[in-house]
Amino acid sequence: MISRGLCLVIEDDQDIRDLLTMVLTRVGFDVHAVSTGVQGVAAAWEHHPVLVTVDLNLPDMDGLDVAWYIRKRSDVPMLFITARAEPDDEMAGMACGASAYLTKPFRPRQLTEAVNKLCPVGPLTVHGLQPGS
Repeated sequence: MISRGLCLVIEDDQDIRDLLTMVLTRVGFDVHAVSTGVQGVAAAWEHHPVLVTVDLNLPDMDGLDVAWYIRKRSDVPMLFITARAEPDDEMAGMACGASAYLTKPFRPRQLTEAVNKLCPVGPLTVHGLQPGS
């Protein structure tokens, strides 16, 4: 299978991080997973992913801040995956650069659908490059 590119997963819960990695790998992404916001920002700047998933409740910094730092240097699609389910939380997430918002608990199918909307599979997509890139 040709890779759809690198997806950066920023999630502190090991079980959820493993689930995200498994689902994203199955749909064709290479995955780089980290457990803190600081690691996530550094990895986004270093690896230039084609997609980033961000948990909002990280141990070292708020996921909204993580998104803000990533957004300063990249327009990569960001999928927020969080237990924060209030409408104000989603609006704050979108204001900080989220492309989509998925609340926990989620089903793998929901994750796959959200990812496919953010990063559609194209016939000539190889490592995140489109024709003419």
